[in-house]
Amino acid sequence: MYTSHEDIGYDFEDDPKDKKTLKPHPDIDGGWAWMMVLSSFFVHILIMGSQMALGVLNVEWLEEFHQSRGLTAWVSSLSMGVTLIVGPFIGLFINTCGCRRTAIIGGLLNSLGWVLSAYAVNVYYLFITFGLAAGKHCFGSGMAYLPAVVMVGRYFQKRRALAQGLSTTGTGFGTFLMTVLLKYLCAEYGWRNAMFIQGAVSLNLCVCGALMRPLSPGMDGDDPEGKAPHHVLPAHSTESVRSSGQLGDAEEKRGGPGTEDSSLGDAPAQACQEKAAHRKDMCAFRLLKTVSQLTMRVRRGFRDWYSGYFGTASLFTNRMFVAFIFWALFAYSSFVIPFIHLPEIVNLYNLSEQNDVFPLTSIIAIVHIFGKVVLGVVADLPCISVWNVFLMANFTLVLSIFILPLMHTYAGLAVICALIGFSSGYFSLMPVVTEDLVGIEHLANAYGIIICANGISALLGPPFAGWIYDITQKYDFSFYISGLLYMVGILFLLIQPCIQIIEQSRKKYMDGANV
Repeated sequence: MYTSHEDIGYDFEDDPKDKKTLKPHPDIDGGWAWMMVLSSFFVHILIMGSQMALGVLNVEWLEEFHQSRGLTAWVSSLSMGVTLIVGPFIGLFINTCGCRRTAIIGGLLNSLGWVLSAYAVNVYYLFITFGLAAGKHCFGSGMAYLPAVVMVGRYFQKRRALAQGLSTTGTGFGTFLMTVLLKYLCAEYGWRNAMFIQGAVSLNLCVCGALMRPLSPGMDGDDPEGKAPHHVLPAHSTESVRSSGQLGDAEEKRGGPGTEDSSLGDAPAQACQEKAAHRKDMCAFRLLKTVSQLTMRVRRGFRDWYSGYFGTASLFTNRMFVAFIFWALFAYSSFVIPFIHLPEIVNLYNLSEQNDVFPLTSIIAIVHIFGKVVLGVVADLPCISVWNVFLMANFTLVLSIFILPLMHTYAGLAVICALIGFSSGYFSLMPVVTEDLVGIEHLANAYGIIICANGISALLGPPFAGWIYDITQKYDFSFYISGLLYMVGILFLLIQPCIQIIEQSRKKYMDGANV
């Protein structure tokens, strides 16, 4: 049903016998592939890093608008959640327009959202500009983020986990850098001007998108140089037909050699008219050709997108992938809640001075970098299963979430935050696990579904934690409940393989009994 990832990375060429032969693509696992890693790295800095640093702005919004913690947390959760929720729809854009164009448009919309949010007069205004209508996270961040992940997956085969690990370390670097940057900008210029400056910085997403060169003519809706093939009729053939036709008309009008002298004076004017008509016809021809190509591309992209979700090759027929979706629904909120509410938690514990010296969110971010690289390297080892590394990291993270509310000192919180940062490095393995489940051909659609499930988790997690605090005046219960839900998601991943083993054993037993 699904194409193996080993099928990608080769160009088909005709041999003398008209048979298709496989030729390895020179950029697979090398060459321009590392530019894809660099581009994706900066995309993660500018998008995911800035989102993880929104705890700084969350404190500013609480002071500015004097709303409840639960309501104010919706701004940050919309920022993170909607970016990921639109993943399946961004897959349609990728199938239609290609990764490069999608990412560039996303960068423009991302910057627009930051700038419009600087004019916010209340929290509800931020709901719209920072989360929904302005496109900052509805189609802006999502349109830049998903292509960055997909392109790395297309360019790497042997070192996929390492490449994804290196590119997604941008989240850790970005969280550290953006936390420091936003704190400085808010202190020096106020949070409104800080958002203006952040909007200007986000325009660099367009540069990152421009680096996303398609791997081969059929991979991204473009040719290798990012241009559509041109099929222009030879100019001389069109001109000859027109000129011959006009020449015949002229002879008919002249009627004989007696009219040659009178027609000689009109020759330059007729030549100019012929050239103008020729240019007009060619412009109309190119316009019609472009519209036709665009229409065919949209129809083909929509057909591929629709068949991936709802057609006979639907991803939802893969039961292990469905279990992976259930895991994603519960997992991401446990990682997001600390980033949004830790700045407020340290204030409640009277640890602000120590946290100002070295923020706990920065500890998570820095260790997160090493976690992604180390887990990526380990997962690429031939004797190690990616799934085993993935599951062990999940168990460590959920254990850290349960322990976090028990820590009330800066040192204790710092240790737990370090564990959270390292174990959450499994995010770099998510594209690899997804690709192993469905194949590289369906990676864009499948990973779009996974990040959509993560987005729902991120959307509901921070407001839920805020509401729990408004009721109990503690954040402890929000960590316990999110940890329990996380455990349920892990159980979905563990139960499904067991069910498959039981079914296979039962099938073998029935086949043996029939024999």
